[in-house]
Amino acid sequence: MTQFTVPGMSNKEGAEVADLLQKALSRYNDLHLTLKHVHWNVVGPNFIGVHEMIDPQVELVRGYADEVAERIAALGKSPKGTPGAIISDRTWDDYSVGRDTVLAHLAALDLVYTGVIEDTRKGIDRLDDLDLVSQDMMIGHAGELEKFQWFVRAHLENSGGQLANKGATTEKAAATRAKKKAPVR
Repeated sequence: MTQFTVPGMSNKEGAEVADLLQKALSRYNDLHLTLKHVHWNVVGPNFIGVHEMIDPQVELVRGYADEVAERIAALGKSPKGTPGAIISDRTWDDYSVGRDTVLAHLAALDLVYTGVIEDTRKGIDRLDDLDLVSQDMMIGHAGELEKFQWFVRAHLENSGGQLANKGATTEKAAATRAKKKAPVR
């Protein structure tokens, strides 16, 4: 265990920031694996567009994980990027949709993004009192994650502005609702 952190911050504050960032690291590692799962398991009309839309998101989220891990190390802690760390830090259920349609996956993925963004914003709020450097990093991530969710939602939205997964609280329910509202081909 190291006995240092960045200048201008106490070891206790550095440890608290590192713990908060560790949760973000686990979220990002889980998200990029979930996005790859969607990439491999999406089928049906508009497959190729969504398949190709997902990979840039995967790469950016992997980059966020790396950036957060390096900040944890700079704060004097050891980042944990193992599957066990993801499971230990997880406050959400594992992604629950297998091979399914574009709308089903995007409806479920919308809920995933909502959870990740909500947790990221909570971290941003807490970092306001602890570490503006880490907060700035997380604000940048939040903006891109919100843009990704907009890309996902653009596929789910009708001309009246309603989402096909409206009211769903689980990924499976979101997927089912979206498929029921899908146009018949």
